[in-house]
Amino acid sequence: MRPAAPASVAVMSDSTTTTGPTTDDAKASHHLDIVIDRPWRAVYEYASDPRNLPHWAAGLAGSEVQREVSQWSMNSPMGRVLVSFVPENEYGVMDHSVTLPTGESVLNPLRVLPLGEDRCEVVFTLRRGTMSEQEFAEDAAAVAEDLVQLKELCEQQ
Repeated sequence: MRPAAPASVAVMSDSTTTTGPTTDDAKASHHLDIVIDRPWRAVYEYASDPRNLPHWAAGLAGSEVQREVSQWSMNSPMGRVLVSFVPENEYGVMDHSVTLPTGESVLNPLRVLPLGEDRCEVVFTLRRGTMSEQEFAEDAAAVAEDLVQLKELCEQQ
């Protein structure tokens, strides 16, 4: 297990919604970000390659990644999952869907934004869905740790 994420990973904001007054809607998503001292394109190329996910996404650590037509399959603590990324693009968009063993599919919005020539910001939008507050907080902490790992790997290149 990696140490807790340092303060460099920030929760940018909580989303708000106008579709209903429930507590669940008030915290529908968190935007977590980290600044990486590498050009955005280098970070994008590394992070958008599904074969690199097990190196920086702890839930897939040590997993063998296999290409399956238009998706990638790998093991997770929940069992075998399928991952589908949006096509390569010039905007730093790395949205990807993860299809769980139950058949449920979860969209993970992920972006790399340039901050000059040699720095970028990676932003992950974590959606609450049906998670309890505790599960949501634990998932946010795990994503923050993953972003720290991504930063460390990219800055070593």
